[in-house]
Amino acid sequence: MEFTYQPGQTPLDPDEKEGLKPKHVSTQGELNEWEQLNIIQGARWAQRQLKQDILDDVFLRELHKRMFSGTWTWAGTYRKSDKNIGCDWRQVSMRVRTLLENTKYQVEHQAMPPDELAARFHHQLVLIHPFPNGNGRCCRLITDLLLRQMGREPFSWGSGGYASLVSQSELRAEYLAALRAADQGDIAPLLAFARK
Repeated sequence: MEFTYQPGQTPLDPDEKEGLKPKHVSTQGELNEWEQLNIIQGARWAQRQLKQDILDDVFLRELHKRMFSGTWTWAGTYRKSDKNIGCDWRQVSMRVRTLLENTKYQVEHQAMPPDELAARFHHQLVLIHPFPNGNGRCCRLITDLLLRQMGREPFSWGSGGYASLVSQSELRAEYLAALRAADQGDIAPLLAFARK
């Protein structure tokens, strides 16, 4: 299967491509549909976990696994190669744990309004880019779970929801622009997009 990538998507290494489970998938559209079915199952599981400590790297890896294990053999495993985004792959585990611990502290001490806290958490997790693929979708879902635990409604993500920014080019472009602004220290566009 030949993979086509949307702007901002992380290309897969040959070894990662070999991890595709459904051998009948032959187009990017079929892959997107297959992943979406898998993501729905993962999201259903996640909604039943709201009493769990979601700010835990074991939970994060399990969430990714639940969202993508029907599609990829490496689902739930931190990446083992450098990508076009993210920190050095050898730092992923440490940086994820640090972010999760910092976020727990910020939640406990109400360091900032919940929406800002969640948007900053999302941005930092995407910036780490822990997994070979599916980072945006997994990071948006865990951010929504965090908001629910703080007693807030999940983000609308530009009214596209956590899972739908794969192929909606206009929404995707706006989301990526908001993330780039956050890279420069301006969280306002991401907050506005998240609640649009």
